Amino acid sequence: MITATFIQLFRRDLVKLISEIVAYKDEANIWVKGNDIANSAGNLALHIAGNFKHYIGFGLAQNNYVRNRPFEFEAAYIPREILIKELNEALLSVLKGLKTLNEEDLLNDYPCPIADKPKQTAFTLCHMITHLNYHLGQINYHRKIYDK
Repeated sequence: MITATFIQLFRRDLVKLISEIVAYKDEANIWVKGNDIANSAGNLALHIAGNFKHYIGFGLAQNNYVRNRPFEFEAAYIPREILIKELNEALLSVLKGLKTLNEEDLLNDYPCPIADKPKQTAFTLCHMITHLNYHLGQINYHRKIYDK
């Protein structure tokens, strides 16, 4: 039951993130940085995609994804369609990875430690969903500020 809840929440919020990227009227604004805002919406979208394709895709679904975290924050002006493709791939990785879990797995250490510290799988998944929502909120406000 808890695994089904994680699947529902990750799906809901990744679909919402995709809709935020689609909602930009001017595609160039996805990449705007300014004042004290160090990361563009595009960089945050790449970061979320890379995070999930690595920690859930590689960690649980056992895909062959190799993460390039610096690229996630250095890239610029990648077409919106590519960002959406990356986010959809992340969603598929999440769904595939989470479907491998049973309730007992949630009590075990996560196979891919974050910050080199083992944590329980349920804790790690909660951490990841809150991390997604933190950046989802940033992207929503970024769009409202820079895409008028």
